[in-house]
Amino acid sequence: MKTMNFESSKWSRDAIDDVAVDEETLARRRRRRRIIVGVIIAAVLAVGAVLMFGGGGEQAAAPKAGAEGQTLPVVSVIVPGRQDIPAIISATGSLAARRDMPVGVAGEGGQIERVLVEPGQWVRAGQTLAVINRSVQTQEAAQLAAQIEVARADLRLAQNQFDRASALVSRGFVSRADLDQRRATRDAAAARVRVAEANLGASRARIGRLSVVAPTAGLVLSRSVEAGQVVGAGSGALFRIAEGGQMELRARLSQSDLARLSVGVTATVTPVGSTIGYQGSVFQVSPIIDPTTRQGEARIMIPYQRDLRPGGFASVMIQAGSTTAPLLPESAVLTDDDGTYVMIVGPNNTVQRRAVRIGTVTDRGVVVAEGLTGNEQVVESAGAFLNPGERIRPERARRPRR
Repeated sequence: MKTMNFESSKWSRDAIDDVAVDEETLARRRRRRRIIVGVIIAAVLAVGAVLMFGGGGEQAAAPKAGAEGQTLPVVSVIVPGRQDIPAIISATGSLAARRDMPVGVAGEGGQIERVLVEPGQWVRAGQTLAVINRSVQTQEAAQLAAQIEVARADLRLAQNQFDRASALVSRGFVSRADLDQRRATRDAAAARVRVAEANLGASRARIGRLSVVAPTAGLVLSRSVEAGQVVGAGSGALFRIAEGGQMELRARLSQSDLARLSVGVTATVTPVGSTIGYQGSVFQVSPIIDPTTRQGEARIMIPYQRDLRPGGFASVMIQAGSTTAPLLPESAVLTDDDGTYVMIVGPNNTVQRRAVRIGTVTDRGVVVAEGLTGNEQVVESAGAFLNPGERIRPERARRPRR
């Protein structure tokens, strides 16, 4: 009995399980899956709706900005304004002695015995540079000196005769006429003494002129004479001396630049091949303009420096006050066959070409003398790759380039 009940119970449970799996259980599982899938789809749609309607403004703007970014190039621009800039005039020129003094033979000349100086030496005023043979002139001077002694002896004799006649005239031994005659003889003897002395002085002066001397203190620049050479008044300059060793730069400037200069303004002169600048000052501004070149000359005085040699070439930066003008980086200024120009941003963000005239170029940038007011938006760089009329998207540069 027990065994039969157990088997009967087992059959019934299996029968029930088979029915549930085949029909009801399977249906419930399907409905459960559909509900879960529906809930997931609803959640996804809800999240999508929130993202779509909540961030709709940004998503709508992003494609627009992206579209513009793809079609319009982004270009950095600057608004230079106007700045107080030291007015610097740049020029080049030749170096020379400020006072280049040629020294030659002052007298009749002769044969050079000795040359006492060399180029590059300093000399004082009156120093002997060269000596000319003076043997003949020395003998002539000795002869004149002897003539002075003869004339003085004649004067002493005439004076004694006059004194004796003066003592006897009161006694009647000598007439007044004889006394006058002796007075005239004495005066003539005195005159001959003076003539002889003058002749000797002239001879000694000629001898002195046989020595070639420095007219002023300075630096010997050149020597063109040697011992044994015969020189005379037509021999030209034997030496050249820079007075005080002072040099000058003769700079050629335009008419407009000359008008901005005045005597006394400072300048910095830099010889070619050197990085050292030497301070000087303008001491002369040319009163005339060359009608051919439309330029004039400014002369800048420089104290003696070993690197400054006459005939050399140098550049100069002249301080000519200050000016107020726009200042641009060098990358913003362009040049072609039509001249110098910049690119500016016009209406509707279109690129426009603007012709300009450049002033001085400093370490801070390029000064625009004409063509800009300073309020324009100027393309900072890459202007050469833009065409007039092209639309861009300007972006203000954070800081001007120096």
